[in-house]
Amino acid sequence: MSAALFIDVEVDDSIAGDRELAAKLEEVCPVDIFRAGAHGLEIVSENLDECVLCRLCLDASPPGTIRIVKLYDDGAVLGAPR
Repeated sequence: MSAALFIDVEVDDSIAGDRELAAKLEEVCPVDIFRAGAHGLEIVSENLDECVLCRLCLDASPPGTIRIVKLYDDGAVLGAPR
């Protein structure tokens, strides 16, 4: 768990090393939560609480592989497996 107060992002291991998807997520996220690193997808933890719940990351990734956890809402989840 991160030090964020409102939002946490969980990434399934199956996509964590996918640099192409990481680049796509970095491009679509309006608040720069995702970064394409040398080893795949990285989460920019200092930007987590900037999340606007736009769902662009969920739409850009395979279903159920990214989960946005609303820490302020008893752990309600966006992006649960469909």
